[in-house]
Parts: sequence; C-alpha cells; structure tokens
Amino acid sequence: MFKGFQVNKAKKMIENILQDTLLVDLAPEPQMCDELDSISETMSPMADRDVVVDFSNADIVTASSLSKLLKLRQLLTDSGRRLVLCGLAVNTRGVFKKTALDRVFEFAADKSVVLPNA
Repeated sequence: MFKGFQVNKAKKMIENILQDTLLVDLAPEPQMCDELDSISETMSPMADRDVVVDFSNADIVTASSLSKLLKLRQLLTDSGRRLVLCGLAVNTRGVFKKTALDRVFEFAADKSVVLPNA
C-alpha cells in the first residue's frame, strides 16, 4: 500500500521518503490508535522498510497506542527493520520513561536527524 505514494486522510500523513524508509506524521489521540493499526496491518506479514514515526502533532499517548507501537516494533525487528520515534513532547517522552519503554524504543529529536532530506 505505501510503496511509491502518499496517503493523506483526516490529518493522517504517510510519506514514502526513501526507498527503504516510511515517515508517518502521527495524528493525536484518538486517531493515533487507528493509524498505528493501519501501519501494522499494511506492513504485515513482511516489513520491507524502516518506519519513522513523528509525534510532532501528538501531545499524549495512551496505553493502547503504546501497545500498538510495541506490536509494530516487534514486526519490524523480526524483519530486520527499525522503528524510530521522533518529535515527542516532553510529557509524551515522560510516559515512555516512566514505563521503561525508553529502553525499548529508538528515539530521535526530530525527523531531520533520521531523514536528513525530510
């Protein structure tokens, strides 16, 4: 579904930045859960690219979204791919720290660190 084109629905933005990297500009909750489900379903059963998730538009993350991020990370890791989270607000990053998920996920300050041409 994601190869070679963009999807833009109800503030959902998915861009094929590089041949092997997918950038997702994540919507705030409650749409975040649906977007994460959509990405996981599309990437299954074989993840063929890294995924960079930009949280710049999201100010909170729910337990449900954390669960979906873990599922997506596992899917990508099993295929030798990376999931990088970037653009997190201080409070959102705090959720990852308090749940010890800051040791599980890979983080970047913003998408330009991971995708220099973005």
